Amino acid sequence: MKLVSYKTEDREHLGVYVNGHIYNLNSCDKLIPDNMNEFLWGGEELMEHAKRVNEDIKSGKLEAKEELFYELQAPVPHPTSCRDGYAFRQHVAAARRNRKVEMIAEFDQYPIFYFTNHNAVQGPGEIECMPDHFEKLDFELEVAVVLNKKGRNITAAEADSYIAGYMIMNDMSARTLQMEEMLLNLGPAKGKDFSTVIGPWLVTPDELGRYKVPAKEGHTGARYDLEMKCHVNGEQVSLGNMKDMDWTFAEIIERCAYGCDVLPGDVIGSGTVGTGCFLELNGTGLLNDANYQTQWLQPNDLVEMEITGLGVLGNIIKKADSEFSILKLKK
Repeated sequence: MKLVSYKTEDREHLGVYVNGHIYNLNSCDKLIPDNMNEFLWGGEELMEHAKRVNEDIKSGKLEAKEELFYELQAPVPHPTSCRDGYAFRQHVAAARRNRKVEMIAEFDQYPIFYFTNHNAVQGPGEIECMPDHFEKLDFELEVAVVLNKKGRNITAAEADSYIAGYMIMNDMSARTLQMEEMLLNLGPAKGKDFSTVIGPWLVTPDELGRYKVPAKEGHTGARYDLEMKCHVNGEQVSLGNMKDMDWTFAEIIERCAYGCDVLPGDVIGSGTVGTGCFLELNGTGLLNDANYQTQWLQPNDLVEMEITGLGVLGNIIKKADSEFSILKLKK
């Protein structure tokens, strides 16, 4: 099942995407709230209601009225929180190699994550960026999950049952801001807090069953063979696979929930897949060829991310009509 959030006349709604059409879930079953947040807090009970509607529309048992005029939103427009992991060893190793530092042993000991700005989550469409963001503006190709159960001290063995579904994530990054502030060892902040893109819909785990593969040796949790690609202005720049996650979402959730509550509506990203950003691609290119032409996102660029089973997430990068710069405020 593919769940969507969309707007009509400035009102947000919850829908199901079936055979290229969107249908409002609340109009089909009044027990289903008309927004994603309330729906996620309803847990498995509301999920089963939505699945019945989805199947009835597919089979023709239910003649639902499709939405004709709408604006697609992020599937989870108002996350309770947004964390991002660091699960792909290939990306971490390449990024460190490009900086001429050794691979860090701690990567293989425990999964890590950081909190990003859950109020800056966006969906398909235009992404407005400030002048400083265009100082080495980057995409990051990732997968994300959202939870629909509250939990605390969850084990990896049970953590997959907390996942409502999977989405494409583009963890937008302003690299000059990021690299400057991380010299102070406090983690990403202004380099990340302006936009995190998710979409185009939320895909429930049952729909991905045919892609499921065993977890890597020594790891616990669901793992999927999903090809991941990114195109910029029609040219493919990234190619990876979700099955290359070294830490599973279950293991990341286990760490997230240790000693604190995770909540319905919490969004958690996988971290960048290998080759999944210009920072890594540029670094590898320069390492092999001193004359390599580096690339960063520019105004009006079209970024399209495609993941098997999860759809295509498209965004156009726009430049804000402003000259305000915090980089120029440095003492």
